[in-house]
Amino acid sequence: MTTGALTVPQAVPAAVEVHDVHKWYGAHRVLDGVQLTVRPGEVTVILGPSGSGKSTLLRVINHLERPEIGYVSVNGELIGVKRSGDRLKELSERAILAQRSRIGFVFQNFNLFPHLTVLDNVAAAPVATRRLAKPAALELARELLGRVGLADKAGAYPRQLSGGQQQRVAIARALALRPGIILFDEPTSALDPELVGEVLSVIKDLATSGTTLVIVTHEIGFAREVADRIVFIDDGRIVEQGPPAQVLDKPQHERTRDFLSKVL
Repeated sequence: MTTGALTVPQAVPAAVEVHDVHKWYGAHRVLDGVQLTVRPGEVTVILGPSGSGKSTLLRVINHLERPEIGYVSVNGELIGVKRSGDRLKELSERAILAQRSRIGFVFQNFNLFPHLTVLDNVAAAPVATRRLAKPAALELARELLGRVGLADKAGAYPRQLSGGQQQRVAIARALALRPGIILFDEPTSALDPELVGEVLSVIKDLATSGTTLVIVTHEIGFAREVADRIVFIDDGRIVEQGPPAQVLDKPQHERTRDFLSKVL
């Protein structure tokens, strides 16, 4: 009788791994030994007071900021550096840009090109970084604008849109590169209150699609609704993390309880 070979399951790499990351601005330590693992398909919401290091952590993940100590990997690939013996060596800017094209980033202030139409804003990146033919990129852009509810605004310019509409265009632009992960840096903080809901609705749809999302936000109700895991960061350190019901309703750390008492 023959027996089949034992199949050893292959470990799936973390979508994001932040390993002992430290970041300084001058004498000010912004990140202090951050360790964070995000699983594929997980929605991670990062909460914390202003100046706690939340936005810097996002920028380190896609190497817009370089950590002084530690490293980041996305889907098993080191970001911004490569191993050289027992040291990490900075990649070329061209190589880093190629890596960033696989990590979507939605900024607070939209960062749309004012001289391009909405359609061309969304189509630009696939043409420039993925060498997608212009007709195919425009078709993709139209599809994504439909997905965020802006198919009728394809010919408009950013200045002709509300803040909420501009942020939805920015989300479509991030999706155009078909990234494995999307980072959101306080995507509603620059919006008037009545426009917040339309942007959060689009992100909620993404959260159910299996895309890995890391979201910095002050919207606690939204965090409770969409997050698989909430990470509370203060003074550059992760103080507490866990499911929303645990962190928001039964926080273990005094600093978390103090923060939530002021925002809930």
